[in-house]
Amino acid sequence: MKPAPFEYFAPTTIDEAVSLLAEQEDAKILAGGQSLVPVMNFRLARPSVLIDLNRIKELFYIRAQNGGLAIGAMTRQRSVERDASIARIAPLVTETMPYVAHPQIRNRGTFGGSIVHADPAAELPAVAIALGAKMKLRSKQGERLEDARNFFTGLFSTTLLPTELLTEIVLPAMSPRTGWAFTEVARRHGDFALAGVVCTVTLDSKGKGAGARIVLMSLGDKPIDAQNAAKALMGETPNATAIEAAANAVDAEIDPQSDIHASAAFRRHLACVLTRRALETAVARAK
Repeated sequence: MKPAPFEYFAPTTIDEAVSLLAEQEDAKILAGGQSLVPVMNFRLARPSVLIDLNRIKELFYIRAQNGGLAIGAMTRQRSVERDASIARIAPLVTETMPYVAHPQIRNRGTFGGSIVHADPAAELPAVAIALGAKMKLRSKQGERLEDARNFFTGLFSTTLLPTELLTEIVLPAMSPRTGWAFTEVARRHGDFALAGVVCTVTLDSKGKGAGARIVLMSLGDKPIDAQNAAKALMGETPNATAIEAAANAVDAEIDPQSDIHASAAFRRHLACVLTRRALETAVARAK
């Protein structure tokens, strides 16, 4: 299959790109193209205008910022996977990256593109929520920051407006005594997960739960921030009983669907098991 006809633009600056977004109706952004190009080839998407960001060099970067990180939206996933500063400041990202598709796709796919695509089975949207990331969004009217917890609104949908461009993902510094973990189950390594869990756990000076985030993927129409389950660890010594309670609590916060790959019941089982395993790892790292 070949895509339907479209008009093509290749801006070289962010200002030029947002001006095109403001002027052109039915425009699609081309980042790495690992999701957009296949659906265009099958004509599931028929944009009349394509705006290619690959010549905008100011969108390719990884830099330390206020103890955390700022990652340009067009930074290749392979660059993120191999970057030493990310391994030091945001090790959860480094741990997750090898599970994002396959090396050939990560060579071309972009960090921001995966987040904007908002696939509920994708790893990076869940990681963004777990780390408290903020999305820097730009339009001709100016710039705004959107918290990752509010950014994902449903199946392949976000709060990004048609005239806005994601330019940067801001990852704040992790608090002291914070552990992290990522785990998923897929039929083959690199396939979309049947279920997955990303979590962080912060302990206070007495070893009790001071903060936690449990984010589940492929278990609803968007990444699920299981806040009630995370509350089960607050003020508690994160022993086996507390972890089991938190893991069991995720069942009330998910809405998995059955498909040819797994039943809803199996996905519910995975959610609890994977949450327990992830929390055990995160707590051990926090200690």
